[in-house]
Amino acid sequence: MNLLNLPSTVFAFLLAIALLVTVHEFGHYWVARRCGVRVLRFSLGLGRPFWSRVDRHGTEWALAPIPLGGYVSMLDEREAAVPPALREQAFNTRPVAQRIAIVLAGPLANLLLAVLLYTGLAMLGGSVRLAQLEPPEAGSPAAAAGLRGGERIVAVDGRDASGWGDVRWHLMRRIAAGDAAVAVMVEDGAGARTVRIDASAVSMAAVGGDLPAALGLRVEPPALTLVVEGLAADGAGAAAGLRVGDRLLAVDGKPLSGWEAFAARVRGSPGQQLSVTVERDGRRLDLRVTPAAETRGGKTVGRIGLSPRADAAWAASHITEHRQPLFAALADATLRTWDTSLFSLRMLGGMLSGEVSPSNLSGPVAIADFAGQSARLGWLSFIGFLALMSISLGVLNLLPVPVLDGGHIMYHLIESVTGRPLSPRLMEIGQRVGIAALATLMLVAFYNDIQRILAG
Repeated sequence: MNLLNLPSTVFAFLLAIALLVTVHEFGHYWVARRCGVRVLRFSLGLGRPFWSRVDRHGTEWALAPIPLGGYVSMLDEREAAVPPALREQAFNTRPVAQRIAIVLAGPLANLLLAVLLYTGLAMLGGSVRLAQLEPPEAGSPAAAAGLRGGERIVAVDGRDASGWGDVRWHLMRRIAAGDAAVAVMVEDGAGARTVRIDASAVSMAAVGGDLPAALGLRVEPPALTLVVEGLAADGAGAAAGLRVGDRLLAVDGKPLSGWEAFAARVRGSPGQQLSVTVERDGRRLDLRVTPAAETRGGKTVGRIGLSPRADAAWAASHITEHRQPLFAALADATLRTWDTSLFSLRMLGGMLSGEVSPSNLSGPVAIADFAGQSARLGWLSFIGFLALMSISLGVLNLLPVPVLDGGHIMYHLIESVTGRPLSPRLMEIGQRVGIAALATLMLVAFYNDIQRILAG
């Protein structure tokens, strides 16, 4: 994590947490009110409230100082004495089906939010990189399937793939499901055909890495120019006076042969001042740029926060605009939310079975870093991050672990079968087990975060 980006990272993380927690708790609140349960407090944040207001229904709306959660407190005879006149409004007196609905509403609200966010993104659309393949390595599953390079992937297992991002997602989804072969439809000069790629040698452990590459699938590298296309506002390049549209000509007086030569020079000069010659509006300018030092994979490299413009001819044949009408976007968003939920459960199951490394688990530090990175890439990227995190929050809360919503649903289901609630003693034991399980999960996640920071 770059300390220079810390303020924007913290803001993006807190904004994401506030939005996701509010939606989750509002789900509980909305269904509770519809079931006639009296809601005592709706708190955004944990701890002693520093601001509150009571509405006409008697609900206290509060803000608390610890911004890592929230809660909805309802009238309940198990928590405190309830006046006889209000007993029918207590949570514990409502039918089991209503109690399950109230508990289930929080996770479902998060999943619904993901569907709405994905629908909006699909309708807005944007630039998509086509899955134009380069020749696969000899002996790879892609080569064995008959791919030779130059083909464009248009569908995976019958699912349309508008671009390379869709291809990667569909492949991860199928490998996580345990498929031994993946059907890939490609188009080339000879037309469209479907090939079956053997995925039996690829395990779920590859899902966290470059899965397409493990199958021999690689897209053609972009043809890049020396014209600045993207510029990080808090990067060393912007601080030195570089602007979007500048054409890079030389570094320390040596002419540049291409973007890779410039990038290699920057990476190899962390903390060292460089003289960068650019062309701007027909004039040559010499700017002093000092690449920021960043640790990546245990190695210190330089970074100035620039991205290059793709060659116009390459972009015309490899980049397209893709957007969907409302109902198609809604259908795809619903399917994506469902697929992502199942994928999350399979990955968690893989960690428990040892098939997937626990190092794939991310804690709050990594999540905050992802939030900051997505926000700096633009609000559309941040919305995509929110949708993914909303699914993760919904799925996590549905796990049958005491303390979580899924654990409470499990208690209510047992009550519906036995005809009586669990004894306080059994519920207390369940709470302790649930807390221990979540504490272990958090310790592993924090450990992974620390390892990522130390490794850069």
